[in-house]
Amino acid sequence: MIRIKKHLAEHWVPPLIGIALFLFLWSLLAQGGGALPGPLKTWDSAVVLFSDPFYQKTPNDQGIGWNILYSLGRVGIGFGLAALIGIPLGFMIGRFGFLDKMTSPIVSMLRPVSPLAWLPIGLLVFKAADPAAIWVIFISSIWPMIINTAMGVRQLPQDYLNVARVLNLSEWKIFTKILFPATLPYMLTGIRLAIGTAWLVIVAAEMLTGGVGIGFWVWDEWNNLNVEHIIIAIFVVGIIGLLLEMMLVQIAKRFSY
Repeated sequence: MIRIKKHLAEHWVPPLIGIALFLFLWSLLAQGGGALPGPLKTWDSAVVLFSDPFYQKTPNDQGIGWNILYSLGRVGIGFGLAALIGIPLGFMIGRFGFLDKMTSPIVSMLRPVSPLAWLPIGLLVFKAADPAAIWVIFISSIWPMIINTAMGVRQLPQDYLNVARVLNLSEWKIFTKILFPATLPYMLTGIRLAIGTAWLVIVAAEMLTGGVGIGFWVWDEWNNLNVEHIIIAIFVVGIIGLLLEMMLVQIAKRFSY
């Protein structure tokens, strides 16, 4: 019984106090005037909104469920392409010093560029909003994967590679038996950072490109001055981002390094 009380006090009480304080401050701001709706009004709107999240009236008038799925689909495609290219490239950059020196100035120069600065390039090349949004996800997700994977390869003790040379192991054996297991923690960290960045960027990209997606839905609700739906969308985006990161954390825990 004492252990249960201690567990509740350590793990449940602080978050509940934080949520209660957040709701209290939100209520004070809402009562202070202005157009900001309070928690109860927002909750009522959320109940109505999620009572039919998958309705379809017109291509640009669909339920929030469809908008979330479209955004997740774009994130999945852009993120998958970034992993397909960025992770192997990170292994090669970390493994070969010449390639590292050759790509270092390019990566250092392009990595700090705001993801949305790449959107006009995507619109120019692809001539359509959907692939342009996927392009922005790709270009913003690839850098954490490249950098963290390459860092993991560089952290590998040189003694391991010396033993591999003595045993005359092939490059494939070195990769599968030495490089990949040792680099996996760094690679998974890069993947976690990349998925967080991708989900963050898609909302802003969809606001600019339009169509169907959670970002466009937020912008459309702003044009309709429906502030409750905007607040709901903020919570939805945050919860989905948290779930994506928790999923990757659970995947990482299943590996032994």
